[in-house]
Amino acid sequence: MIVRPSYCAAYRAIAARHVQQQQAAIVTRLMSSTPKKHLVTHEEGVHQTMKLPTAWRNKPLFRRQGDVRFKSGMEASKLLIAEAHRRDSHEAEYIDSIASTMECLSPLFDRNPRYAFVAKQLMEPERFIQFRVAWMDDVGVVRLNRGFRIQYSSSLGPYQGPLHLGSHVNGGLIKALGFDNVFSNGLTGYDVGSSVGGSDFNPFDKSEAEVQRFCQSYMTELAKYVGPDIDDPTMGMGVAEKEMGYLFGQYKRINAKFTSGNVPFMNKKSSEVPGKAVVLFAKEMLKDINQSLMGKRCLIVGSGKTARAIAAKLLEYGAIPLTFSDESGHVYEPSGIDASKLRTISNIKTDRGATLGRYVISSTTAKFNEPSNIFDVPCDLCFSCGPIKSINADAVTQLADNGCMGVIEAGHKNVTLDARHALKSRGVMYAPHIVTLTGVNIVHAHKHDLTDATLESEVHRIYNDVKSAATEFNARGDLFAGGSMVGFLRVADAMLAHGAI
Repeated sequence: MIVRPSYCAAYRAIAARHVQQQQAAIVTRLMSSTPKKHLVTHEEGVHQTMKLPTAWRNKPLFRRQGDVRFKSGMEASKLLIAEAHRRDSHEAEYIDSIASTMECLSPLFDRNPRYAFVAKQLMEPERFIQFRVAWMDDVGVVRLNRGFRIQYSSSLGPYQGPLHLGSHVNGGLIKALGFDNVFSNGLTGYDVGSSVGGSDFNPFDKSEAEVQRFCQSYMTELAKYVGPDIDDPTMGMGVAEKEMGYLFGQYKRINAKFTSGNVPFMNKKSSEVPGKAVVLFAKEMLKDINQSLMGKRCLIVGSGKTARAIAAKLLEYGAIPLTFSDESGHVYEPSGIDASKLRTISNIKTDRGATLGRYVISSTTAKFNEPSNIFDVPCDLCFSCGPIKSINADAVTQLADNGCMGVIEAGHKNVTLDARHALKSRGVMYAPHIVTLTGVNIVHAHKHDLTDATLESEVHRIYNDVKSAATEFNARGDLFAGGSMVGFLRVADAMLAHGAI
């Protein structure tokens, strides 16, 4: 039997189409078995349709002197940064926060231009309260300070945020911290808003009686704006258990309701949790590169409650804390700070105004201000709990040259914008404060039910959310970008639902 060539070609075409259909069916089954939702469109699958409202790109972002539109997400970010400069050029910390965050959000503006308009709305806080705080010192002289409370966003729930005391506190810093706190609180997934407060009062050079009188005067005015399920102040820079106790005592004196869900307002339980959470985030970060905290030599900048809680948690995981620092200088133990030495340092720092210099008397191996720069100490990890902007680009260079593999920010805005760029260029891992300082939110969300296992589970969840967002938006390993995106998306979606308010 002779088969004609035309029939052979037809059979081959039919067989090829059958193979293609089978391959397509296999790919479809694989894609449907592991659906993945997109952070912006909320669609499932590897290749989403990306059907987004393009009409928003044609709307003017600003209409002050003619309509101003944007063609890309980066252009929208630059327009928003320029607007912040125009309105608040005198507030350097706030401009830094806006610039660093908007640069991270530009991929979101590319995918959904509507988010640029939400970001413009988010740049303005809901409420900024400034008031006079008059108090009497031990000599009988009336002293004056400025009190602040910025209630930045209540889109996700009641306001919550720290109080900061120190001579460096001003309106611009409070505004910057309030803006950062929006993303920090938002990325946790809890129903909590953002607020920050404080005063330019320095508690470290005052007597206990003076601190108490100041706190009572400060809370007398602040009590008009805070309360259970309205605004919950938490501990921050210069505000520890004693200060929180004085503040709460005055609030309880002038208000009948001072509990929420049988939990006292301004709960002090969170004093050590933030430090523990910081170490757990460092543990998650090291796990990604198949390493652990065991044997890691850790530089700790600062000596407050959070710094000492970090040291205690590091000892649990077999790490070696090397240093503590305060305004007098730093102490360095070449062989490490063990539990006994940590207790000695804690006893010294419990006294108000006491400095680390006293520790040298009780230790024969400690070095005080040697080397002269704490960042010259060789280390594997650096935990920064010190003052604002305590790590700049030069400090990053010193750390990287001495073999440091990661900087974990355990204080508010410790790392400058230039230092953040330097960390990325030197390949040093970086955990930003908007991610690491979520321990306060965790303890407030779980209240009396918080255990070490629950804390570790929540840190793992938050870290994975941040890491996944960074990977999805082509910023793999950039936890600041991932945290900013996750926090912004949760707040922005709520703001879109609320309308123009």
